[in-house]
Amino acid sequence: MNDPTPRFLPGLELSRALYEEAVSPLLQGIPHAAALLGPGSEVPGLDTERSTDHGWGPRLQIFVDRNHRRIDDLLGRSLPGRIRGWPTRFLPDPDDPGNRMLTDSPEGRHGVDVVDPRTWSVERLGFDPGHGVRTIDWLAVPTQRLAEVTGGAVFHDDLGEITRIRHALEWYPDDLWRYVLACQWRRIAQEEAFVGRCAEVGDGLGERVVTARLVRDLMRLCLLLERRYPPYSKWLGTVFASLDAAVEVGPVLERALTSARPATDLAEAYRRVAERQNRTGLATPLSPEPRPFHSRPYPVLDAGRFTEALLARIEDPALRDGVPVGAVDQYIDGTDALARLGPLRDLAGRFLEEGG
Repeated sequence: MNDPTPRFLPGLELSRALYEEAVSPLLQGIPHAAALLGPGSEVPGLDTERSTDHGWGPRLQIFVDRNHRRIDDLLGRSLPGRIRGWPTRFLPDPDDPGNRMLTDSPEGRHGVDVVDPRTWSVERLGFDPGHGVRTIDWLAVPTQRLAEVTGGAVFHDDLGEITRIRHALEWYPDDLWRYVLACQWRRIAQEEAFVGRCAEVGDGLGERVVTARLVRDLMRLCLLLERRYPPYSKWLGTVFASLDAAVEVGPVLERALTSARPATDLAEAYRRVAERQNRTGLATPLSPEPRPFHSRPYPVLDAGRFTEALLARIEDPALRDGVPVGAVDQYIDGTDALARLGPLRDLAGRFLEEGG
């Protein structure tokens, strides 16, 4: 871009303008859906001026059943050079070819992806929700991907396909909801006693590391309790701050990360999150009060009780009696691993088979 940088607009607003002012007039009489879904900080509405330095700009998806090339060529010929002051074309970043930069160059390509809704779904999710959503589908898709497909905005849909896909993935069925919650409590149960033990042997660094892990798990648990798909780490705190639980639980978690006695603060956080669990009605209510870990003088929740209570209410035996690991990003957090949907499906399927 050679002109002064235009006024910042949130990406969703800019994409809506691109569709309504430039793309829609070109598609009159062509059944289609238009949306901004998938990756990018603008999809959940978290973009800022900083986001404009790469990959950001007026972009969207146009979903059609046929004539993809013809529509793509039409857009390439007919889109205006700018919308709301921002260029409508991109070029690869010469310093980082994996990213795109906005450009006024005629060699640039527009940011409208013309795709078939079913093909797009398989690429983003590893399956087509139009054929139903099975247990393996729910468990093999990283929650960030589910957030990307159900977030963003749909500007037009006279096909109905994208609306149906988003509705189908809006949230887990109750059995699966109980299962992922049970597995999240299990993660906490496996490490909740470690904070006090690290402090007891004078391992201050280890105490902080385990505390941070438990804070992260509690934040993700709060998201699941409020029917929000946990995002990847960059946005975890931001999305957590939008929860009802953040007012009650957030200050205690922050205190745990800085206090001299994090085990005590974590115990209070456990109590508050356990009370929220009890209010869901998804399992038999249990005492949220912390207790000693066996004869050791540091407080824990004994979180495994909540795992068992949730599993006991699951009707599907493959989930109830299976390996309690949860969805893939409850036991894998490597970015490159989570990007490979095929191996993730294989792994999630093996856990389901082992449990069955």
